[in-house]
Amino acid sequence: MNKQKLTDFISKYYLNGTVNSVILSSKSNKLSARFISGDKTLLGELEMDKWPFEDAQVGIYSTDQFSKLLNVLDDDINLSVDKSGDKALSLKVTDSSSVVNYMLSDTSIIPVPPNVKSLPENFELKIDMTPQIMSKFISGKGALSETETFTVITDGTNTKLVIGYAAINTNRVTIPVSTTEASNIENIVFNATIFKEVLNANKKCESATLEISSEGISKIVFRIDDISATYYMVAVQDQD
Repeated sequence: MNKQKLTDFISKYYLNGTVNSVILSSKSNKLSARFISGDKTLLGELEMDKWPFEDAQVGIYSTDQFSKLLNVLDDDINLSVDKSGDKALSLKVTDSSSVVNYMLSDTSIIPVPPNVKSLPENFELKIDMTPQIMSKFISGKGALSETETFTVITDGTNTKLVIGYAAINTNRVTIPVSTTEASNIENIVFNATIFKEVLNANKKCESATLEISSEGISKIVFRIDDISATYYMVAVQDQD
């Protein structure tokens, strides 16, 4: 088993510490996870094909610790679950010479994201998130590290993402974007820190579409090799 494939999967929900606890489900050669951020503004779904592993459901309470243990090992690893009856107790991961053991959590203490049921029927705004736009957003948020939000501004013709937007004059980064569908909707504010981590974790993607609803929901889907990642973000309160 290739360690990089597993660490790529982990990075897409961990998001640099945004989500630390998760239930991983392995079934029919697929690995999947559903997750939610601590502030509940982000919900995500991940699935990876070609996952040669037994059917199991394991609770990872500290992804930070698990990732550090994986870093000890070489690229070619073997993974197995130690069980007591039907209960998964630990993950044993080995390479050609070393062994790491990670104690699993009871899945009942890990937050379970709500099912995505009441999505908007229509996302009025669809933005092309090219690699160039993703890179600009990541760099812009890095330059404004203290800024927590970005605003989607459109008049139905011209659309832009503004990191640090406010009614008064402020330090800000304005990124014009192209749209495949557009509508004149009111400004919508999202968490810039979390969105930057979403883009960082999926920056190898050749293209993606950021869909925005006037109801205050956004959706973006990435497909990279065998991994499909879907993220939903809820608008945050505009502080200005």
